[in-house]
Amino acid sequence: MEQLTHYDIENKQQQFPITIVCDAIRTPENIGMCFRISESFGVEKIYFHENSPTTENRIVKKTARNTLNQIKHEAYSNFDKLITDLKEAGNTIIGIEITDKSIDIQDFDFKNHEKIVLLLGSERNGIENINLVDKTVAIPMFGRNSSMNVIHSLAITLYEVTNQISKK
Repeated sequence: MEQLTHYDIENKQQQFPITIVCDAIRTPENIGMCFRISESFGVEKIYFHENSPTTENRIVKKTARNTLNQIKHEAYSNFDKLITDLKEAGNTIIGIEITDKSIDIQDFDFKNHEKIVLLLGSERNGIENINLVDKTVAIPMFGRNSSMNVIHSLAITLYEVTNQISKK
């Protein structure tokens, strides 16, 4: 067995109809990792709140590496308006959040949605206005902790979404 380098690997470059909305994420490392994970899974666009660390932040740049220039992104100021506009554009808004109506991600049928927005809540408070989402999905957990880092949740969810969509 031989470990491969980045130069030995040629990924199937594919983009999916997936948009990420970060609801007031404050940690620069999480913003940077959102870029890396989103680019890895062929996400179309990322929206960040205007008060989140920007792409000019040193830590965001370091964590995101070269993906800052590889994925469309935009800042927003009004969360409710952004979500409403995305819905009007035909997106299904799916919150990655633990609610009394959440569906386990492996049981959610992502294939039945033409355009998907994955909504990430802030590290401390979750999704600002949970009533704006169409559905919520949760990641089954088996330890004592009831939550995980927002970007780890995004990575797991993007894996499930792209796995289902690519088998359409």
